[in-house]
Amino acid sequence: MFNIYEELNDTHIDVLREIGNIGAGNAATALADILDDRVEISIPIVRVTDFDTAVNALGGAESMTVGVMLNYYGDANGMIMFLINMDDAKLVMKILLQGYGEEDENEITEMKLSAIKEIGNILGSSYIGSIATLTGLQIELSIPYVAIDMAGALMSVPIIEFGAVGDKVMFIEESFSGREHNLKSNVVMFAQVDTLRIIMERLGIGI
Repeated sequence: MFNIYEELNDTHIDVLREIGNIGAGNAATALADILDDRVEISIPIVRVTDFDTAVNALGGAESMTVGVMLNYYGDANGMIMFLINMDDAKLVMKILLQGYGEEDENEITEMKLSAIKEIGNILGSSYIGSIATLTGLQIELSIPYVAIDMAGALMSVPIIEFGAVGDKVMFIEESFSGREHNLKSNVVMFAQVDTLRIIMERLGIGI
Protein backbone atom coordinates (compact mmCIF):
# COMPACT_ATOMS: atom_id res chain seq x y z
CA MET A 1 0.00 0.00 0.00
CA PHE A 2 1.30 3.47 -0.83
CA ASN A 3 0.82 6.51 1.38
CA ILE A 4 2.68 9.12 -0.68
CA TYR A 5 3.36 9.62 -4.39
CA GLU A 6 6.99 8.57 -3.96
CA GLU A 7 5.79 5.05 -3.12
CA LEU A 8 4.04 4.53 -6.47
CA ASN A 9 5.62 1.63 -8.33
CA ASP A 10 6.16 1.24 -12.09
CA THR A 11 2.80 -0.49 -12.55
CA HIS A 12 0.94 2.36 -10.82
CA ILE A 13 2.74 4.94 -12.96
CA ASP A 14 2.01 2.98 -16.14
CA VAL A 15 -1.69 3.04 -15.23
CA LEU A 16 -1.56 6.81 -14.74
CA ARG A 17 0.18 7.19 -18.09
CA GLU A 18 -2.52 5.15 -19.82
CA ILE A 19 -5.23 7.29 -18.21
CA GLY A 20 -3.35 10.34 -19.48
CA ASN A 21 -3.16 8.89 -23.00
CA ILE A 22 -6.89 8.19 -23.08
CA GLY A 23 -7.68 11.64 -21.70
CA ALA A 24 -5.43 13.26 -24.32
CA GLY A 25 -7.22 11.41 -27.11
CA ASN A 26 -10.58 12.58 -25.81
CA ALA A 27 -9.18 16.11 -25.53
CA ALA A 28 -8.07 16.06 -29.18
CA THR A 29 -11.60 15.14 -30.24
CA ALA A 30 -13.07 17.91 -28.10
CA LEU A 31 -10.56 20.45 -29.40
CA ALA A 32 -11.40 19.55 -33.00
CA ASP A 33 -15.05 20.32 -32.29
CA ILE A 34 -14.20 23.61 -30.59
CA LEU A 35 -11.87 24.86 -33.33
CA ASP A 36 -13.96 23.41 -36.16
CA ASP A 37 -10.84 21.82 -37.57
CA ARG A 38 -9.42 18.35 -37.94
CA VAL A 39 -7.02 17.96 -35.04
CA GLU A 40 -4.32 15.36 -34.72
CA ILE A 41 -2.46 14.84 -31.48
CA SER A 42 1.12 13.76 -31.09
CA ILE A 43 1.82 10.92 -28.70
CA PRO A 44 1.41 12.73 -25.39
CA ILE A 45 4.28 12.74 -22.94
CA VAL A 46 2.85 11.64 -19.61
CA ARG A 47 4.97 11.57 -16.51
CA VAL A 48 4.63 11.71 -12.77
CA THR A 49 7.00 14.41 -11.65
CA ASP A 50 7.66 17.00 -8.98
CA PHE A 51 6.39 20.57 -9.10
CA ASP A 52 9.75 22.15 -9.95
CA THR A 53 10.23 19.88 -12.98
CA ALA A 54 6.71 20.66 -14.15
CA VAL A 55 7.34 24.40 -13.82
CA ASN A 56 10.56 24.13 -15.84
CA ALA A 57 8.69 22.21 -18.56
CA LEU A 58 6.27 25.13 -18.77
CA GLY A 59 9.14 27.45 -19.65
CA GLY A 60 10.35 28.39 -16.20
CA ALA A 61 8.81 29.98 -13.13
CA GLU A 62 8.50 33.44 -14.75
CA SER A 63 6.97 32.29 -18.04
CA MET A 64 3.61 34.01 -18.56
CA THR A 65 0.93 31.36 -18.81
CA VAL A 66 -2.83 31.11 -19.04
CA GLY A 67 -4.25 28.54 -16.67
CA VAL A 68 -7.72 27.08 -16.22
CA MET A 69 -8.13 25.26 -12.93
CA LEU A 70 -10.90 22.90 -11.86
CA ASN A 71 -11.33 20.94 -8.66
CA TYR A 72 -12.91 17.52 -8.95
CA TYR A 73 -14.74 15.81 -6.14
CA GLY A 74 -17.09 12.99 -5.26
CA ASP A 75 -15.65 9.47 -5.38
CA ALA A 76 -12.33 11.05 -6.45
CA ASN A 77 -10.77 14.28 -5.20
CA GLY A 78 -8.08 16.54 -6.58
CA MET A 79 -7.36 19.30 -9.08
CA ILE A 80 -6.78 19.47 -12.82
CA MET A 81 -5.13 22.42 -14.57
CA PHE A 82 -5.05 23.21 -18.28
CA LEU A 83 -2.01 25.40 -19.04
CA ILE A 84 -1.05 27.14 -22.28
CA ASN A 85 1.58 29.77 -23.05
CA MET A 86 0.48 33.28 -23.92
CA ASP A 87 1.19 33.07 -27.66
CA ASP A 88 -0.83 29.90 -28.12
CA ALA A 89 -3.57 31.25 -25.87
CA LYS A 90 -3.90 34.37 -28.03
CA LEU A 91 -4.11 32.17 -31.15
CA VAL A 92 -6.89 30.09 -29.61
CA MET A 93 -8.76 33.23 -28.58
CA LYS A 94 -8.44 34.66 -32.09
CA ILE A 95 -9.79 31.47 -33.67
CA LEU A 96 -12.71 31.25 -31.28
CA LEU A 97 -13.74 34.90 -31.54
CA GLN A 98 -13.58 35.42 -35.29
CA GLY A 99 -16.35 37.80 -36.25
CA TYR A 100 -17.07 38.96 -32.71
CA GLY A 101 -15.50 42.39 -33.05
CA GLU A 102 -12.32 41.68 -31.10
CA GLU A 103 -9.87 44.10 -32.73
CA ASP A 104 -6.76 44.21 -30.56
CA GLU A 105 -5.09 40.79 -30.66
CA ASN A 106 -2.86 41.64 -27.69
CA GLU A 107 -5.63 42.87 -25.40
CA ILE A 108 -7.00 40.20 -23.07
CA THR A 109 -10.69 40.97 -22.72
CA GLU A 110 -13.37 39.33 -20.63
CA MET A 111 -14.77 37.71 -23.76
CA LYS A 112 -11.38 36.19 -24.58
CA LEU A 113 -10.94 34.91 -21.04
CA SER A 114 -14.40 33.38 -21.17
CA ALA A 115 -13.48 31.57 -24.39
CA ILE A 116 -10.24 30.14 -23.01
CA LYS A 117 -12.05 29.17 -19.80
CA GLU A 118 -14.54 27.16 -21.81
CA ILE A 119 -11.74 25.34 -23.65
CA GLY A 120 -10.04 24.52 -20.35
CA ASN A 121 -13.35 23.34 -18.95
CA ILE A 122 -13.99 21.01 -21.91
CA LEU A 123 -10.45 19.63 -21.98
CA GLY A 124 -10.37 19.15 -18.22
CA SER A 125 -13.68 17.34 -18.45
CA SER A 126 -12.17 15.06 -21.12
CA TYR A 127 -9.56 13.83 -18.65
CA ILE A 128 -11.84 13.47 -15.65
CA GLY A 129 -14.43 11.81 -17.87
CA SER A 130 -11.89 9.21 -18.96
CA ILE A 131 -11.18 8.33 -15.33
CA ALA A 132 -14.89 8.09 -14.54
CA THR A 133 -15.51 5.85 -17.56
CA LEU A 134 -12.60 3.53 -16.78
CA THR A 135 -13.35 3.19 -13.10
CA GLY A 136 -17.08 3.72 -12.76
CA LEU A 137 -16.45 6.43 -10.16
CA GLN A 138 -18.90 9.30 -9.77
CA ILE A 139 -16.84 12.48 -10.19
CA GLU A 140 -18.06 16.07 -10.30
CA LEU A 141 -16.20 19.15 -11.52
CA SER A 142 -16.18 22.61 -10.00
CA ILE A 143 -16.81 25.77 -11.98
CA PRO A 144 -13.55 26.55 -13.86
CA TYR A 145 -11.31 29.38 -12.73
CA VAL A 146 -9.05 31.14 -15.24
CA ALA A 147 -5.92 33.09 -14.40
CA ILE A 148 -3.03 34.71 -16.25
CA ASP A 149 0.17 34.63 -14.25
CA MET A 150 3.70 33.31 -14.17
CA ALA A 151 3.93 29.52 -14.38
CA GLY A 152 5.46 29.33 -10.92
CA ALA A 153 2.56 31.23 -9.40
CA LEU A 154 -0.04 29.06 -11.13
CA MET A 155 1.70 25.87 -10.02
CA SER A 156 1.67 27.13 -6.44
CA VAL A 157 -2.10 26.61 -6.31
CA PRO A 158 -2.02 22.79 -6.05
CA ILE A 159 1.00 23.08 -3.76
CA ILE A 160 -1.03 25.20 -1.36
CA GLU A 161 -4.07 22.92 -1.53
CA PHE A 162 -2.35 19.52 -1.65
CA GLY A 163 1.31 19.98 -0.76
CA ALA A 164 0.81 18.36 2.61
CA VAL A 165 0.40 14.94 0.99
CA GLY A 166 3.24 15.09 -1.51
CA ASP A 167 4.82 17.18 -4.21
CA LYS A 168 4.12 14.99 -7.24
CA VAL A 169 1.70 15.62 -10.11
CA MET A 170 0.76 13.89 -13.34
CA PHE A 171 2.17 16.18 -16.02
CA ILE A 172 1.01 15.75 -19.61
CA GLU A 173 2.58 17.52 -22.59
CA GLU A 174 0.49 17.55 -25.76
CA SER A 175 0.93 18.93 -29.27
CA PHE A 176 -2.21 19.43 -31.37
CA SER A 177 -1.95 19.90 -35.13
CA GLY A 178 -4.77 21.14 -37.36
CA ARG A 179 -4.91 22.08 -41.01
CA GLU A 180 -3.88 25.65 -40.21
CA HIS A 181 -2.83 25.74 -36.58
CA ASN A 182 -0.43 24.01 -34.23
CA LEU A 183 -0.87 24.28 -30.48
CA LYS A 184 0.97 23.00 -27.46
CA SER A 185 -0.73 22.57 -24.14
CA ASN A 186 -0.05 21.00 -20.80
CA VAL A 187 -2.36 19.34 -18.36
CA VAL A 188 -1.40 19.01 -14.71
CA MET A 189 -3.49 16.62 -12.66
CA PHE A 190 -3.17 16.10 -8.95
CA ALA A 191 -5.11 13.43 -7.09
CA GLN A 192 -5.25 12.89 -3.38
CA VAL A 193 -3.52 9.67 -2.34
CA ASP A 194 -6.81 8.11 -1.23
CA THR A 195 -8.14 8.82 -4.71
CA LEU A 196 -5.16 7.11 -6.32
CA ARG A 197 -5.77 4.03 -4.19
CA ILE A 198 -9.43 3.91 -5.23
CA ILE A 199 -8.52 4.26 -8.91
CA MET A 200 -5.99 1.42 -8.68
CA GLU A 201 -8.46 -0.80 -6.84
CA ARG A 202 -11.19 -0.16 -9.43
CA LEU A 203 -8.75 -1.10 -12.20
CA GLY A 204 -7.71 -4.28 -10.44
CA ILE A 205 -4.20 -3.09 -9.65
CA GLY A 206 -2.73 -4.19 -6.33
CA ILE A 207 -1.81 -1.34 -4.02
